[in-house]
Amino acid sequence: MFKNLYKKCLDLAGHKSSKYYLAIVSFVESSFFPVPPDIMVIPMVISKKNDFIKIFLITTIFSVLGGVLGYVIGAFFFEFGTHIMNFYDYDDKLFNLKQNLMRNDGFYAWLGILFLAGFTPLPYKVFTIASGLIGFNFLIFILISLISRGLRFFLVSYLSYKFGDLFTEFMDKHGSKWFTVIGILIVIVSAVIYLIFKSHV
Repeated sequence: MFKNLYKKCLDLAGHKSSKYYLAIVSFVESSFFPVPPDIMVIPMVISKKNDFIKIFLITTIFSVLGGVLGYVIGAFFFEFGTHIMNFYDYDDKLFNLKQNLMRNDGFYAWLGILFLAGFTPLPYKVFTIASGLIGFNFLIFILISLISRGLRFFLVSYLSYKFGDLFTEFMDKHGSKWFTVIGILIVIVSAVIYLIFKSHV
């Protein structure tokens, strides 16, 4: 099933209305759809290099809007949200989130987790639903989603624009690993800066 969905998305990347399909895939991926929009972004940028900024903006904006839908599902449609998390095998892992968030460091821990979910190959949709489920601050949710999704899709778009098929080969072999490493480093650096700032206040 997943192979067929991937192939369908790749086919849509070459469609004359590819930008509209990219918006749809970016939107639904953030709340339930299993195929990441990167699969469309890379070939679209390579074939339409002058549009790489537009492609990046479409993917980011509609991905964050889809994240808002995921948040709403978690906040108001609990049973449907738990079915989606169960499908991705995250229901047990996220069972105690509300209790953990109530700890002093729980809020900042979730900030880091949400950023990683938006930037790395973690299933972002699970964490958008979980954010609504635990009642995480909505405005901060949108801000972190914009930063993480925007940074991810800008890198994918820009590197596709700059290196073309070489970047496609790199993503196929090492993409998940390096995006995870970069995401973790960003979170660590941000945490260190926060702790240094806090110690001087």
